[in-house]
Parts: sequence; C-alpha cells; structure tokens
Amino acid sequence: MEKSNNTVTKEVVEEEKRLPFTKMNYVLVLAGIALIALGMVLMIGGGSSDPDVFNEKMFNFQRLTLSPILILLGFVVEIVAIFWKKK
Repeated sequence: MEKSNNTVTKEVVEEEKRLPFTKMNYVLVLAGIALIALGMVLMIGGGSSDPDVFNEKMFNFQRLTLSPILILLGFVVEIVAIFWKKK
C-alpha cells in the first residue's frame, strides 16, 4: 500500500517543525559555558601591582593546571552537546 501524497507532506512538515536540539542539548551547552567561564575566572589574578616585585601566586596549581583543565573540559562538553541525540 502506498501512502497518500497528503500523508507524506504532513510527515515532511512535522519533521521540519522539530527543533534540532532537545532540552538536554541546551542543558549541556549551558554546562559547558559555565565550565569555560569558571576556568577563566580561576585564571584571573596572580599579578603584582609593583613591577619590581615578583609574585609567586602567578604559578600556583589553580592557574597553571586546574583552569586549563576546566576550560578544556568545557569545550569537550560543548562538542558532546552538539552531537547529543535522543535515542
């Protein structure tokens, strides 16, 4: 049995109405943005107001290790959010 032309066009219209992202995609996008922003905030600071004084806080774990890991993790979450598809 063949589908009528009217039924086929209804299916095409309904398929075009569907959004490419679901609620989960948007939640993951926001989580990725939050991780990237947190990594950037943790990287702030460590400088010295006097250029003749060296501040060791510039090379601590938070700025050299934790912040880049959080930023990279945020970008990975963004990629997952783009490709996430409901089963």
